[in-house]
Amino acid sequence: MEAHQHSPDSSSEECTVLEAPPGKNTCPQHAGKKVFAFDACECALCEDCVSDHEEHPKVPLSQALEQHRSSLQERLGAVQNRLPQISDALTFIKEILQQLTNQRGSIEEDIQSSFEDLHKQLDVRKSVLLMELEVTYGLKQKVLQAQVDSLSRGEGDIIATCTQTEEALAGEACVASLQVERELGERLVELASLRLPYQPEENDQLDLQLETDGMRKSIHNLGTIVTTSAVASQSEAMGAGLEQCIVGHPASVTIVTRDKSGGACKSGNAILSAEVFTPDGSIVDGEIVDHKNGTYEFVYTVPKEGDFSLALRLYDQHIKGSPFKLTVTRVSPSTTTRRGKSPGQKKKGSKRASSALGTPRRKTQNPIEDDLIFRIGTKGRNKGEFTNLQGVAASSSGRILIADSNNQCVQIFSNEGEFKSRFGVRGRSPGQLQRPTGVAVHPSGDIIIADYDNKWVSIFSCEGKFKAKLGSGRLMGPKGVSVDQNGHVIVVDNKACTVFIFQLTGKLITKFGSRGNGDKQFAGPHFAAVNQNNEIIVTDFHNHSVKVFTPEGELVLKFGSNGEGNGQFNAPTGVAVDVNGNIIVADWGNSRIQVFDGTGSFLSYINTSADPLYGPQGLALTSDGHVVVADSGNHCFKVYRYLQ
Repeated sequence: MEAHQHSPDSSSEECTVLEAPPGKNTCPQHAGKKVFAFDACECALCEDCVSDHEEHPKVPLSQALEQHRSSLQERLGAVQNRLPQISDALTFIKEILQQLTNQRGSIEEDIQSSFEDLHKQLDVRKSVLLMELEVTYGLKQKVLQAQVDSLSRGEGDIIATCTQTEEALAGEACVASLQVERELGERLVELASLRLPYQPEENDQLDLQLETDGMRKSIHNLGTIVTTSAVASQSEAMGAGLEQCIVGHPASVTIVTRDKSGGACKSGNAILSAEVFTPDGSIVDGEIVDHKNGTYEFVYTVPKEGDFSLALRLYDQHIKGSPFKLTVTRVSPSTTTRRGKSPGQKKKGSKRASSALGTPRRKTQNPIEDDLIFRIGTKGRNKGEFTNLQGVAASSSGRILIADSNNQCVQIFSNEGEFKSRFGVRGRSPGQLQRPTGVAVHPSGDIIIADYDNKWVSIFSCEGKFKAKLGSGRLMGPKGVSVDQNGHVIVVDNKACTVFIFQLTGKLITKFGSRGNGDKQFAGPHFAAVNQNNEIIVTDFHNHSVKVFTPEGELVLKFGSNGEGNGQFNAPTGVAVDVNGNIIVADWGNSRIQVFDGTGSFLSYINTSADPLYGPQGLALTSDGHVVVADSGNHCFKVYRYLQ
């Protein structure tokens, strides 16, 4: 503060001010004058200032100061109240940033491992072609070289004999040379009739057919980074289904995703979830359809009237206006206009590429005795034939169930391999299948199927009649299913890298896991099994490990690493647990089955040398104690002896 500044016409007081600085309640314009009031323009007034502000209302100094302090305190409080909000936002956005960083790291590892595997396969193919070249060349070269050697010997014999004969003829004929000439004559007769390989017995063709154009195009289009700029705070929903619907009739809501500036997103693949909560807390099922243009449709049906809540989330955050209040009314069918299917229900979703890294390597083992009991199946679409079979289950009633993925059905056999039945129809409506990948049997006898492309889990009776579906709107790509000791359905979501636990009614109990390489994270998890402690054992495909969790999602045990040694994996898939708690794992990339104790220590292999596996997937223990495995690469399932 410049304490020496005063009124321009009070120069006589300036020295006094310098000698005795004004007090805190003195006038800033008239040094030393006491301020006694504030006026409407918030100027401090002394007795000399009053004349300049005669028309302004005045407030006593003490009152004015108190009002200013009170106003300042309110403003301070208002600003301080923003700190918790800023702190929460910082924490939340840092979490998203960390998840983004983890996603990048995980995807980077996936890219590295996938392309390393492709490099290995290219190197193997190169070696095979070079070996074929050497073998083919060697066979042709051997034939032609033998011809060369034969002709060279014939030529040498003829030249030598002719030279000797010419020398004999040049000499004088006599009795002494008669015997030699007779022998030369006989040799010339032999050489005249000598059979020589004048025509080539092989050709010189060695060509290489290398179709690289298609491969180059495939490489150019290999892989894509999928993302969207959509944010929940700007995205919005519209449609009659936001506010009301009619009992038993499909209702539709359209979600438009937008970026941070409010601009409409033009591409799909955003992670959306939708839930309709009933008054008793249960969740109504529905379906989310991605139109691939930045808009999505949620189609749902409510079975009873009442007041409900519709929650629409984008990346686990509520969009604008969510949750919405929803009124469901009952209207007589005679007065209700029939509603057709939403256009979104007819739209086919994009086909997902296999989660596999590529074609698995065949691996030959050398055990003493093979454990194979029998194999069932060949490639095809008829009964007892398969195309990319994946999940396997075994029931206590002596049945083996196979999820025949590309044939869109489940086939059922006896423990002895006798075909019993099959069910399933391709489609995207409830009760139809679109790439079934996992199968399990509930204690009630119901058959539970993970439907990967339909993004839900279907429940059928033991006769194959559709009963219900669960997880629609939550699941992104269910791969494996299992049932715990409480009858809860365990779903391994391969695409979301999450394990979901549902009641058979469809109510979500809990979920755990996210994408990454941490202990509680997954990278393309495949199948799950449940041990006697009700712990959940999950195969973590791209992380080359097996993880054991409590039902609440706490990590109990992790074992395995990438490799070909005992206890190592190259992308584990199927898993089962025996009565002693030993863990049996299908090692997809190494084409073998390994057995571990309950602590994750390697015990043994199941012997598969007589008829080697090729990319095993689902795995289960039959009711008579054998191991059944889906040999996907050979389009069959195999049953092995298993000594516990």
